[in-house]
Amino acid sequence: MALLAPSPRALCVREAAAAAASPHPHSSSTAAACSTVGGGAAGRALWLWNGGGRGRRRERGQRVRANAYFWDVSKPVEMEEIDSMDKLDDALRWSVENNQAVIIDWMASWCRKCIYLKPRLEKIAGEYPGVRFYFVDVNKVPQAVVKRGNITKMPTIQLWKDGEWKAEVIGGHKAWLVMDEVREMIQKNK
Repeated sequence: MALLAPSPRALCVREAAAAAASPHPHSSSTAAACSTVGGGAAGRALWLWNGGGRGRRRERGQRVRANAYFWDVSKPVEMEEIDSMDKLDDALRWSVENNQAVIIDWMASWCRKCIYLKPRLEKIAGEYPGVRFYFVDVNKVPQAVVKRGNITKMPTIQLWKDGEWKAEVIGGHKAWLVMDEVREMIQKNK
């Protein structure tokens, strides 16, 4: 998820004292203290209850107000397909000529995790306009292409720069962790 905020969820929490200080529980005085990009209309207030449990009485003073704001500033960029050794060479040549990183997603059409990660990588591609993103369906390319990438598991997301392999993430774990690792990998190798 692309954001203007420093984290996926910019959360403003106001304790019950701040909420109780306003004459109306949904007034904007408590939300005004939250710093937002795009104004207060971008988020919705959530009323959460402090404490609780079975049979416990919830009183007005026990609630916590949380405002969550989500922004999406990037547009997905469709990744180009590499289906031959020539296209792989062209992508790596572009990386050398422009001194930019190239991300290659090695996937298979039968791999659920690969299919799930592809649109998320396209979203990240919108965040990094200088970096080119490609995908390789390992079942559609000659085995020499797969060997050149030294691929043993899928999905594997590799960063290449100056024609050389620099880093990779093998995406067998949670998608949001994979995306964080890909972002970190790009930042380190810019």
